[in-house]
Amino acid sequence: MIVDALRVFVTVAEQRHFSRAAELLNLSQPGVSQHIQNLENEFGVRLLHRSPKHVRLTEAGDLLYQKARQMLSLYADARQDIQLLQDEVTGSLQIGASFTIGEYVLPKRIAAFAAQYPLVAMQTTIGNTGEIVQAVRANKLDVGLIEGEAHASDLSVTPFMTDEMIVVAPAAHPLASSRIIDADQLHNQIWVLRENGSGTRAFSDQFFVSTQLSQKRAYVFNSSQSVKESVLAGLGIALLSRWIVRKELVSGELSELTIQHARYERQFSIIRHKEAPTSMALTMLIQKLLADGN
Repeated sequence: MIVDALRVFVTVAEQRHFSRAAELLNLSQPGVSQHIQNLENEFGVRLLHRSPKHVRLTEAGDLLYQKARQMLSLYADARQDIQLLQDEVTGSLQIGASFTIGEYVLPKRIAAFAAQYPLVAMQTTIGNTGEIVQAVRANKLDVGLIEGEAHASDLSVTPFMTDEMIVVAPAAHPLASSRIIDADQLHNQIWVLRENGSGTRAFSDQFFVSTQLSQKRAYVFNSSQSVKESVLAGLGIALLSRWIVRKELVSGELSELTIQHARYERQFSIIRHKEAPTSMALTMLIQKLLADGN
C-alpha cells in the first residue's frame, strides 16, 4: 500500500538512517530499503543520497517528503472521520407495534432512543399482532413489537417485557366494590373484547377457556383505546394490560377486579425476519429495548 511506503520514506528522511527507521517501524532493514526502492521506481527519480553513516534527501526527495507528510496527515484524518462515522448511529427504521405496545409502551422508549441517537429517522406503524407479524414477514418492517404469539419459522422471536393482564370494570359496576372476587363471579357478564388477530383477544380467549367462563354478551372493538373507553362508558368489563388503564385506576374511573389466587401475565416480544439485513441503528434499538425491560 502506497501509504505504508510513504510512512517508511518519511521516517527514513527524519531519522536520516535506515537502521533507526527500521527499528521505529518494527521492520527489517531490507524491508525498509525495498519500500524506498519501490518509491524511486514509482517516481523514476532518486529520492535519497545514501552513505554508510547517514542518508540525505535529494531535491526530489525533499519535495516528496513535504507532500508525503501532508498525505499521511490527511490519511490519518480520513481514518478518524470514517471511524467516527462507523461509531455514529445513523439511518432509518421502520418499526411496527401492536396496539398496547405502540400506544402505551413504545412512545417513551422511542423518545429516549431518539435523544441518544438523534440522527436515526424512525417511522412507527401500529396494528394488531397479526398485522405486524405479516408486515415483518413481508419485509415491510425492520422490526415488530408484539403482545401475542408468533410461530412462523422465518421469524426470530425475543421476549423483552412481561405484561400483566387484569380485569377492569366501570366504577359503578356491582363487582367494583369487592376487593377480591372469585373467578365464578365473572360468569354471565357482558364483556368488551378486541378483534380476532389481536394479541389481547388471543389472551382473552385463553382466559375464557382456562376459567370456563360463559359470556352473557360481548362487544368487539379493534383498538385497546376503544375497549377502555367502552368500559368507562359502562358497556361491560374487559381483560386489558395494566399499561392501558394505569391512569384510570389511579383516578378511580375504573376498578380492578382482582381474582383470588390468580395472576395473568404475557410476554411482549421483538420479532424480526431471520433473513432481513441488520443495521447499527436496529441493533442499538433492540439492545435498548432489552435493557429497559419493565
